[in-house]
Amino acid sequence: MASSKDYFEFIMDRLSGLDGITARPMMGEYIIYFRGKIIGGVYDDRFLVKNVPSARKMMPEAELETPYEGAKEMILVDNVDNPDFLRELVLNMFDELPAKKPLRR
Repeated sequence: MASSKDYFEFIMDRLSGLDGITARPMMGEYIIYFRGKIIGGVYDDRFLVKNVPSARKMMPEAELETPYEGAKEMILVDNVDNPDFLRELVLNMFDELPAKKPLRR
C-alpha cells in the first residue's frame, strides 16, 4: 500500500518550521531528509524515523515497525499533531544520523 499524498503533505506541513527539510518520492512512499541526512519517511501513511538514541529517549513507549519487508525497524511517530515536538525530535536526531554517502562513480 502506498502512502497518500495528503498524509505526506500533512507531515511536511508539520515539519515546515525547520530550515532544510526536503523529501523525495520513492516507489509510492516518501523519504524525508533534514540538511541532507535521512531522518525517516512516510510509509503506508505512517511517519517513521530512524531508530537512534535521541528519538528513543523522546518516545520511550513508541513501537518499532518496518517501513517495508526486509528493512531495518524504525520508530513509529504517533505524536504527529504537535509540530513543536516534531521539530525538537528532528533537531535532536540530527547529530546521531549518518552523514550523506557520497555518490559512487
